[in-house]
Order: sequence, then C-alpha cells, then structure tokens
Amino acid sequence: MNPLQRQQGALRIEDIALADIAARFGTPCYVYSRAALTAAFEDYRSALAGRNALICFAVKANSNLAVLNVFARLGAGFDIVSGGELARVMAAGGDPARVVFSGVSKTEMEMEQALDLGIRCFNVESASELERLDAVAGRLGKVAPVSLRVNPDVDPKTHPYISTGLKTSKFGVPFEDALALYHRAAALPHLRVEGIDCHIGSQILDPAPAAEAAGKIIGLVDRLAAEGIAIHHIDLGGGKGIRYRDEAVLSAAEYLAPLLQITAGRPEQLLFEPGRSLVGNAGLLLTRVEVLKHGEGKNFAVVDAAMNDLVRPALYDAWHDIQPVQSRPGPGQPYEIVGPVCESGDFLGHDRDLALAEGDLLAILSAGAYGMTMSSNYNSRPRAAEVMVDGASAHLVRRREQISELFGQEAILPG
Repeated sequence: MNPLQRQQGALRIEDIALADIAARFGTPCYVYSRAALTAAFEDYRSALAGRNALICFAVKANSNLAVLNVFARLGAGFDIVSGGELARVMAAGGDPARVVFSGVSKTEMEMEQALDLGIRCFNVESASELERLDAVAGRLGKVAPVSLRVNPDVDPKTHPYISTGLKTSKFGVPFEDALALYHRAAALPHLRVEGIDCHIGSQILDPAPAAEAAGKIIGLVDRLAAEGIAIHHIDLGGGKGIRYRDEAVLSAAEYLAPLLQITAGRPEQLLFEPGRSLVGNAGLLLTRVEVLKHGEGKNFAVVDAAMNDLVRPALYDAWHDIQPVQSRPGPGQPYEIVGPVCESGDFLGHDRDLALAEGDLLAILSAGAYGMTMSSNYNSRPRAAEVMVDGASAHLVRRREQISELFGQEAILPG
C-alpha cells in the first residue's frame, strides 16, 4: 500500500496534506501512516494463513511506542536486541510471551529483566552466552527458554553492512558448531531448548538465499531430532527488501513461498522477524529547504534535516526518493540535497532534478525503517518530532527535543 498521493500538486499522506503537518508540528519531522503499517502486517498474515506462525516485528527498525502499539494491537510478537527495546515493547502493550531476544551480547541485567517478564525465547549467539544465561536463570530459580541463532554461511547478496549470515559475521554460532552447542544447552540444568533461529541479512530481494539457509536449518533440526533434541519452533528471521528506487520487490506471499514449501507439513511453529518490510515505506522524513546555493560545479539545497536525522545515505550510500511537497511548474535542475551538519558526508540525496525555492518542503520517502532509531544529536541538534497519521487525524507520537534537554544530564566541574 502506498499512503502517498498528490492532489492539485500537493503531496498528501492518507487524508492529510503534508504541508499541514509541517505547519502544525514543524520540520524536520518523521511522519508515519497507520494504514500502511497495518497493510504491511496484513500482507504477512495473509501469506501465513493456515500455518502455525508468529510474526515478530524487529523493533530495531522503528521503536516508537505508537508504531509498536499498532503492531501489538494486530497481535504481533516482537524481536528485540536490548533491554531498552524490551522496556519499550512492554510500555507499548506488547505481550512478553511473544518476545524473542536476539543480540550478540546480552548483559546479566538484561537476562534477568527478560526472565522476570517471561519472554518467549532467548536467541543465543555464542557458547559463552549459553553458560551465562544458565547461571543467571539458576540464580533466579528459573529455566530459560532458548534457541541458537545458527549462522548458515549463506550470502544474501545485499549490502555488506547488513549481511549477517556469512561465516565471517559476528552474529550467530557457526553451523558446524551448532550440534555440539545444542547438546550442551540440553545438558545445562537451567535452560530449556525451544527452537532454532537463523537470520542472514536485510534488504533481500531474492528469496533464494533465504530458502537455501532454511534448507540447511531444516536439515539440522532433523539431525537434532534423531539425537533426541526436539525443536518446537523454527525462526527464519526477516530481511525482505522494500522499494527505495526501482527495485523489483516481492509481496510477502512471493517471498515466503519457498520457505513455506520447505517447511510444509512440519510440526514446528514458524517464526519470522520482519522489520524494514513492515515500516520502511510507511514513513517519510519531512524537511524544509533553508538555503539554495548555485555554483558552476554543483547546486546545493541545504535543508533543515541532516545526517543526524537520517544517517542511511551517509552510512550505506543509501538512495531515498525525494519529492517536493508542492510541485512547481517549469523545469527543474540538479541539486545536492544536504544538511547543515559540518561533515562532507552530510547528504540526503545526490543529483536530484528538482524545481525549488527557499522555504519549500521536501518529503524524503521510505524513511520509516532505520531513520529515527539511528538518529543522533550530532552537532547538538535536537532529534526530530514523530507524527502518526490515522486517516484524517495526525497524532504527535514523539515531541521534538529541546536544546536544554541535550545537556540536561551533564554537569560542569565544581569550583
């Protein structure tokens, strides 16, 4: 579902003009569509109809409480990677029994927090973590449900920074070590083997690598069963890509089809951990042109958003479509869309053909995933406001930070 439309040249999200949102809440501002969030989740739910499956939203993609609450109301589970994300899920009305805890280094405090709340499962990523979790659970008089995140050494053919399934990755346990580690987990008194987990990367446009990884995981599950270790759920991760520019994107049904075929007829519950594909195209970053600089080599449109608001272009050289909120007549010219941060890498788009004037609003699209969650206060810039649009209503779901809040936890030396 595309929540954006133009009416008389003006860009709208659901039933509200983006210019009205900018006037009410200011810029820069993240704007999300509840309808698009819901449609993306229902795409997965429809694809999994008739299967024993749980859709766990990857909180790292977008951890705003309103976004999490939309998914909680839809019956989603959650994939978390920190105690802070777990606290957010609880504050948003999530069910701890539907939470899986991933991450390469969970602290003892985070383990205690998760055990006290009764989460669904820990996705364990090292031999050391197995031993630590057993000790923490024993100290609390509890039994920790575990799965191992197994690294299948499959190339997802995506950006190297978001590729997580190769043997050189910091994530997961090596495939060749998994069998022995499962036997160790089964022997530890305060652990209960529940499942197996695999996640090979993000922004995957071809389901073949995910299917290859799933096949290796199923083979391991069968070998474990032959050796007396029962697996109750198979977590095949997330990673389905979205359209940023001109990518050929699959529906959830098309992406999941080979995975569902491989697992057809099996008794284990299936878990999936979509993140970007649920929120990426449901959000945008609204920004205003402050300065236009025209030169012989390049033209620059300096906007009030920057790399601290959306770091993906600087970090990954990621491409985001940038559209004027109000279209102007006449030809455009190429602009570098840049922010005011004192870094040469502070750009949001290169060589965009636009007709612009100072004061114009721009919408940076496909910014619902890894936008606000990766933002910072670099250059002592307050982080943006966040707004959720629901039909004809716009709700402020995170107010803009105040400058005084940026140093409110700091102190000068005495004397």
